[in-house]
Amino acid sequence: MRIEVICTGDEVLTGKIVNTNFSYITQKLEDAGLAVEWETTVGDDRENLLLAFKLAGQRADAVIVNGGLGPTVDDLSQEIAAQAAGVGLVLNEEWLKTMEEFFRRRSRVMPPNNKKQAMLPSTAEVIDNPIGTACGFALDIGRARFFFTPGVPRELRRMLEEQIIPRLLAKSGLQTAIHLKRFHSYGLGESHVDALLTDVEKLVPDGSVKLGFRAHYPQLETKLTVRGRDMDDVRAKLAPVEREVRKRLGNFILGEDEQTLEGVILSALTARQGSLAIVETFTSGQIAARFGHMTGAEKVFRRGMVARDLGEIFAGVGLDGEPPAGELTRETAEAVAQAARRRTGATHALAVLIALDDGPDRIDFGGTISLAVATADGAESRRSRILGGREWVRLGATEMGLDCLRRYLQDLPVAERIDFEKT
Repeated sequence: MRIEVICTGDEVLTGKIVNTNFSYITQKLEDAGLAVEWETTVGDDRENLLLAFKLAGQRADAVIVNGGLGPTVDDLSQEIAAQAAGVGLVLNEEWLKTMEEFFRRRSRVMPPNNKKQAMLPSTAEVIDNPIGTACGFALDIGRARFFFTPGVPRELRRMLEEQIIPRLLAKSGLQTAIHLKRFHSYGLGESHVDALLTDVEKLVPDGSVKLGFRAHYPQLETKLTVRGRDMDDVRAKLAPVEREVRKRLGNFILGEDEQTLEGVILSALTARQGSLAIVETFTSGQIAARFGHMTGAEKVFRRGMVARDLGEIFAGVGLDGEPPAGELTRETAEAVAQAARRRTGATHALAVLIALDDGPDRIDFGGTISLAVATADGAESRRSRILGGREWVRLGATEMGLDCLRRYLQDLPVAERIDFEKT
């Protein structure tokens, strides 16, 4: 099936906002086994919108239009869709009542201009929006089925996943029971994981399991898209493949599906009634920022310390004297972690200390990371070097610190070699 996506709005066309909606749409379609052949971005101009709709209606089988469903004068999607389809606009009384109820539940009176959002092409099929006032709608223009969606990201996402993708799958003739299984890993590059998982899809001979990847340094997402007659069929097909993925990727899998690295750590500490102190240099507090805001962290997260100077770190955790001269070592990281644990009373402490190269930022700019996890039973540590520029080092050190803590809590090797470190 040939699919086009049309994104509307002057703010998107001029680059004043980053068009995250388009990337989300294409990613979700790919996960469902559907592909986008064309993408068009159009400003708030009647003539150009009409031309875009007519062209898409001639070449595509399905078109997703994003934006232009609001109550203001520059929201033009309903009007131009009706013109392109050769029909009139009519008031949809049911959606008007839905909007009025939406405002009433919030103890507000609906502004008069919101009534515009209930004016739809006469041939349109309403697509529900349970969390906003802009209903989606579908209608035929030319040879294509058009699906109009709101620009508000959370409204688009729910509508796309719950209502539009199932319609597209039905229209394409693909099996409509579909499931996306995700594995999140750190430490292995995309090509390495691709090689490790060679032929894993062939465990299901009918081709209904598709392997894919999404790299977002420092993590990699490995995806299994599975189709079947129903969810029981999907689960039966998925089971042997996901077992094999876990076996081949092993310790490098940090979480699955909606799990996050910091969430896995929080759950492990909470389960053992543990607590955590964090010490970090150069990362700008990103380790604490990843962890400290989560629900339940208030019972676990004792204290975070951020400094660029190692002497300030020593003073902050209560270590006497000056830091040792020379290279940053694992032993120094262990001493800092143990001191932080004693000072805060935490059961666990993570110290991530970074010695940066001299000079300006560049592709071969690097940092040497010494990190340690300390408890009352002792400390485990590792030393690693990462190249790629200041931001690459900062992101890599943040992820490495959190992942080593995850490994420690799961009784896995803390110092297992990763693809991103320089020997």
